[in-house]
Amino acid sequence: MAEKKAASIWTPANIVTCVRIALMPVWLLIAEIVRMTGQLSTGSFLAWTSFLLYAFIALTDKLDGYLARSRNEVTDFGKFIDPIADKLCVTCALLYLLELGMCPSWAVLLVVGREFLISGLRMIVAAKGVVVAASDLGKWKTATTMIAICALLLGVTLLPGWFTTACRWIGFGSMLIALALTAWSGLDYFVKCWPYVAGDK
Repeated sequence: MAEKKAASIWTPANIVTCVRIALMPVWLLIAEIVRMTGQLSTGSFLAWTSFLLYAFIALTDKLDGYLARSRNEVTDFGKFIDPIADKLCVTCALLYLLELGMCPSWAVLLVVGREFLISGLRMIVAAKGVVVAASDLGKWKTATTMIAICALLLGVTLLPGWFTTACRWIGFGSMLIALALTAWSGLDYFVKCWPYVAGDK
């Protein structure tokens, strides 16, 4: 099915994406209040609110994509804003986990560095009128990262116990897989773009 241009940028998919972005500062504020008031690992109402809000934001990543595909609505604004929402959602959460000592600084550097690399490569190839298709590695990377973050956030929400420990281990394991996919997908994109960067095409 051919893509069609939407009559307005305010499609349901784009509205969902903008809501995701607007909710991130709200989540970060609640998460910081939980941290500063010593409500981590207490199972308090506010701690659960923080976790559930982030889980909702993460799930809407799939919702806006589904709406755009099912309604066959494409906008340049959507192509621009959706990746920003994804990066904001992941980066803010990783920095928060770094603050809690649950995510090493090198992991944050790898994720952020990869995004700088991809953004730079996209600008170079776009200037030559070329669109390099992203592989499914990027989708798997994003999904695995979201699972890891949600598991780690759940691990700092619940009262200490075996299930809490299991959540943290699942989070750490998923994060390692996500970081491997982050490096792999970044290298894959770099290899695809290199001929345009080197001037061979």
